[in-house]
Amino acid sequence: MSRLPDPGGPVYCEEFPVPPQAVDVNGHVNNVVYVQWMQDMAVHHSDAVGGTRAMSEAGGRWVVRAHRVEYLAPAFEGDRIRVATWVADFRRVRSLRRYRFERASDGLLLARGETDWVFVDAATGRPRTVPDDLRRRFPLHAAAGPEAGE
Repeated sequence: MSRLPDPGGPVYCEEFPVPPQAVDVNGHVNNVVYVQWMQDMAVHHSDAVGGTRAMSEAGGRWVVRAHRVEYLAPAFEGDRIRVATWVADFRRVRSLRRYRFERASDGLLLARGETDWVFVDAATGRPRTVPDDLRRRFPLHAAAGPEAGE
């Protein structure tokens, strides 16, 4: 995966080719692969801004409450996919992260999604307040959500 430039903004981007193992019997990227890419992008974004380290130092972990994905067009082996992700909001113990998947060659929107994350205590697994230091690492981005028909 190659990271696209992001000059300190709230949106994190990467671009990569669709590998053969991402393609299912229908000849296009399997829906489960998009969920894996969402997970990977959240971790990469967190690593890039020091969020993973801050999370560990705070004794917490993020766990998924819900994923939502809307599939709009198929992607195929060898297509270059551009993925953007950002944090849309923070609540006391939760955070909403959004994603856009585009074909790099023509900018076609392939899918969009969101994940509702819950911050939990690493030792007990119980929800806990998202620390301010962690919140500050992810400036909110007010882009429209998947349901808005971007």
